[in-house]
Amino acid sequence: MTVEQEYFENAVTLENYMAQMESNQEKSYAVYEKFEMPQDEEFIALLKEKKPHILVITEDWCGDAMMNNAILRKIADAADVEVRCVYRDENLELMDRYLTNGGRSIPKYIILSEEGTVLADWGPRSAEVQEFVEELKSKLPGKEDPQYDLHFKTVIGEITDGFVYRTEFWDSVYQELKSVLTKSLS
Repeated sequence: MTVEQEYFENAVTLENYMAQMESNQEKSYAVYEKFEMPQDEEFIALLKEKKPHILVITEDWCGDAMMNNAILRKIADAADVEVRCVYRDENLELMDRYLTNGGRSIPKYIILSEEGTVLADWGPRSAEVQEFVEELKSKLPGKEDPQYDLHFKTVIGEITDGFVYRTEFWDSVYQELKSVLTKSLS
């Protein structure tokens, strides 16, 4: 069985992953360019000292990944943290170790020590973003409804727009990532 550190060592950097995106690239870069990192000198100092490795399970078609990966990259840039990505659909053995409510929800961030020990994981979305998504999806008709597909596409568009334009979602992702990283490294 391949351990997480081996996946990390063979994975593509987050920077290269974003440069190679075939879906959502423009939106992901928009979030990356517009997200302003809070002045968290203590948090950044902790990351620089502990030098965690972060392994991301992702796919570029995923809206959550489009937003979250951009925010994670800002954190990584500020603290010089190594972040590497593997594609979910090519790494189901790894993905199945980090299911969310039994599902292969992404992105999933696996926080490793510099030596490769798994310290924590996070994902696929912050609690605030989860509430937003659940609220929108609760308005969908049943799947048997002939209009379901049309309504579903509309809801996905609203969710994606929220991910791209609602800075409070970016802040909630940042705060949750900061919390899990701080707890796992302290």
